[in-house]
Amino acid sequence: MNYWLGVDIGTTAVKVAAFSDEGKLLRQQSCAYEMFHPLPCQSEQDPDEIAGKTLQCLADITQGLLPSRPAAVAFSAMMHSLIAVNEAGDPLTRCIIWADSRAEPYARALKNTETGKRFYQASGVPIHAMSPFCKLLWLRENDAALFQRAHKFIGIKEYIWSRLFGVYEADTSVASATGLLNLHTLQWDEDILQYLGLEASRLSAVTSVKKTRILPEGAHWAAHEALKDTPFVIGGSDGALANLSVSPEGQQPMVATIGTSSAVRILAGSPFVDTDMRTFCYHAMNDQYILGGAGNNGAVVLEWLNHTFFEADQDMNLFLKEAEKVEPGCGGLIFLPYLLGERAPLWNARARGVLFGLTINHSRAHMIRAAMEAVVYSLYSFGRLVMERNTVAAIHATGGFAQNRLWVQMLADVFERTVVVSDAAEGSAWGAIVVAREALGLPPLDKRSPGTIYMPDPQTAAIYRRQFGLFEQLMVLLKDQFI
Repeated sequence: MNYWLGVDIGTTAVKVAAFSDEGKLLRQQSCAYEMFHPLPCQSEQDPDEIAGKTLQCLADITQGLLPSRPAAVAFSAMMHSLIAVNEAGDPLTRCIIWADSRAEPYARALKNTETGKRFYQASGVPIHAMSPFCKLLWLRENDAALFQRAHKFIGIKEYIWSRLFGVYEADTSVASATGLLNLHTLQWDEDILQYLGLEASRLSAVTSVKKTRILPEGAHWAAHEALKDTPFVIGGSDGALANLSVSPEGQQPMVATIGTSSAVRILAGSPFVDTDMRTFCYHAMNDQYILGGAGNNGAVVLEWLNHTFFEADQDMNLFLKEAEKVEPGCGGLIFLPYLLGERAPLWNARARGVLFGLTINHSRAHMIRAAMEAVVYSLYSFGRLVMERNTVAAIHATGGFAQNRLWVQMLADVFERTVVVSDAAEGSAWGAIVVAREALGLPPLDKRSPGTIYMPDPQTAAIYRRQFGLFEQLMVLLKDQFI
């Protein structure tokens, strides 16, 4: 039996999923890792922990499916990570992830300048603390010795790829989210690198998302024997692959994802950058690009409510179930969910969470539902920018939230669009398989059933339309007050 392995290196865990040729999920495994916050504005992870758990998950899945062997292994990874390594490939820093906002002062100073606008037009990446470009600015100014000493600056997938194959390669999909790649040439941008004082040789070689390698002889790893002749495909970013997973033949559905963070994206046949720097544009594959926006605050808001604010430490499914007791609109309670600052549409790392309209009649269940609604309102605040330029009849939901019926119904009602949830939840992992099949010269194959369909409810949509208006007013009134 042939099967395909998709490896999704996410913010809180790595997920490895094995699929049949028909797209049936055969087996999956998830390994979580820790996030560190040395200072309130810093978010880091241990690259060796992530690499170790990725390889362990791969080994466990392949051993569990013996004597069958995979047709290919393909990767997906979170965007915007940065690791400095020495000549031996050892990390000099932790993995600084997208949620890290230490570079905010540098992003704020540059964003509205002619230079900042020029860099956005070239890269498609808004000037924001999340980008490796801004993180490198911070390193150059705050740790000049390390900035000069580092042999390479790479992302987490590049780090794992180098551990497997001994080379530094960055696919165009992940590279185009760094703020360092020219979106039009798909090469490192000389103008941006000159501004940083950084040579292209200190970055990974840019390569196609279809780049394929075989494990070298003599590799010492538990899964080496089972995978020694298996093609490994470098794949792309989790966002791009989530879109490719539902549009393997060039269709352009909107994809909404809520995991730790949140995003709305649509595939396009050419690059597009917004004159007001409200949206991003990254390369996906071949002549396809993803346009959209991403928010810092997704399920992490509900995790914070559960474990920190209420100190409930409940099973998350039970915790979210409490929201079912509350009517849509939460009795006027509105939550601005900006616990980790915000990307689209504010692009303000100083944004903060706000609970507005609280009365003595509001309960814990109201706050839980208000937080769930707030994440969807935030998603809609930049999702509608995408819908202004593209006809969207249906939305495909991916990420952990797609397993919660109430949350997906909120998405349908707020966006007033049909929402489709695939039977295979791991959209980015399946998207990596879509890339792998093309890399190996095989035709697209997506025989999975369409899954569950959610239709918007007109009465509930009207309530959310009114509530979103209040949410937006608060967002606009407070956007310049965050300090």
